Amino acid sequence: MRPALWAVVLLPVPWLVARLLLDQLGADPIDRLERETGEWALRFLVASLAVTPLMRLTGWGWLVAQRRFLGLAAFFWTATHLSGYTVLDWFFDWAEIYKDITEHLYITLGMGAFTLMVPLALTSTKASIRRLGGARWNKIHALVYVSVILACFHFAWAVKKDLTEPILYGAIAAGLLLFRVFWRGARRGTQRAAAPVQSPKEG
Repeated sequence: MRPALWAVVLLPVPWLVARLLLDQLGADPIDRLERETGEWALRFLVASLAVTPLMRLTGWGWLVAQRRFLGLAAFFWTATHLSGYTVLDWFFDWAEIYKDITEHLYITLGMGAFTLMVPLALTSTKASIRRLGGARWNKIHALVYVSVILACFHFAWAVKKDLTEPILYGAIAAGLLLFRVFWRGARRGTQRAAAPVQSPKEG
């Protein structure tokens, strides 16, 4: 599983570089490169959200490690996407980058999504889970829910015209988030139903 995931994560890199060098990215190659790296980031982010529902439906506990890996893959591609924006688009013109972030809401949303992913990437190791404790670690990693929402809106705003792909990603992300809500609600209902009923004397 892991070698296959590494291949999926890394193989698009030489493919994109080759297309860039061979001038196969269209009339605006920088914009196309930014869009494709951003899409890969969103794909892996959504894939990381899909792991928990899949584990709960199948009981495949071995997927836990793959969830962290997919989360790091999403961060890698998000950082690549951001690097294309800062280096190729603006060439480290931080004043213009700051102006662009503050003046265009979809850029603000994208930067917000990336910022929320930073603590997730930094605490993705087993050592971080032991140091923080399971409860605190889960609270920190709940930021991924906000991050994926911001990323979907960022994508939709950036595309503007053909919203087919942003709507598709948004629908999948919404379905995965709703699954968590219904699963927790059903689990709480089961726990309440299974709890022993105290008699008046016991209460």
